[in-house]
Amino acid sequence: MGEQKSWRIGDVKITRVLEQVAPLPPEGLIANIDPARLAEHRSWLQPHFMNEAGQILLSIHALVVESGGRRIVVDTCMGNDRPLPRDMGPLSTAFLEELTQVVAREDVDTVLCTHLHFDHVGWNTMLVDGAFVPTFPNARYLFAREEYEHWTKSPEDENIVFQYGVDPIVAAGLHTLVESDHRLTDEVRLEPTPGHTPGHVSVVIESRGERAVITGDMVHHPVQLAEPHWGSHPDTLPERAIETRRDFVARYGDQPVLVIGTHFAGPTAGHIVREGGSCRFRGAS
Repeated sequence: MGEQKSWRIGDVKITRVLEQVAPLPPEGLIANIDPARLAEHRSWLQPHFMNEAGQILLSIHALVVESGGRRIVVDTCMGNDRPLPRDMGPLSTAFLEELTQVVAREDVDTVLCTHLHFDHVGWNTMLVDGAFVPTFPNARYLFAREEYEHWTKSPEDENIVFQYGVDPIVAAGLHTLVESDHRLTDEVRLEPTPGHTPGHVSVVIESRGERAVITGDMVHHPVQLAEPHWGSHPDTLPERAIETRRDFVARYGDQPVLVIGTHFAGPTAGHIVREGGSCRFRGAS
């Protein structure tokens, strides 16, 4: 496990709870990558986002957002004790113990899944006496309506995801389908960022004149902010995902907006800084 990190956006507190960090070959995640161009970015990618061996670092973490008396968990990682795609599980991590240092399970009001892939719904549930039950028994679990309907109409690739991370929530009557621009509090709202999945959303936080945005998988790695046409292999709608990343950089580049990457390692949060004809991600201290 890694150290917890927290940020303040006006009156809102955001805390990262880490499940794990995985080194990957760049081509294992990023589509149509240009190795020569990647080498040009290496100076700012190392050491936080790329290691000395040239592997990119992918963080799996949840974000606890405290706003207006509400305690919101954004994305719930992979979870323990269940099969995972590509033989990645079952896992046995101390994630829940780490989370409890930030908020008790019973005190979480809301769980928000930016989309319904396995590494964003895992800790929606936990194994108790041989059955997977809601981890946060007093929370409403919010799923974007377009996202949920997409996977329930054609769930062939996501059967494991739904069986362990979604179906028990629906069976317990704890889920709510929301629109892709839903407002959770006066300070926290959703922003549609489709492409990685059809109903993917990011999370915008605005308080006392300060702003932050939690990316979800609109972008997996900071280098994709510099090269938004570099896709991610799991993108459902690759061309739409490219368009969304380009729009995101245009909207938040060179702005006083804290970008919190759902899979960004190291500092996790920072700012998009334009340089010449491209840009880079400058991690916040």
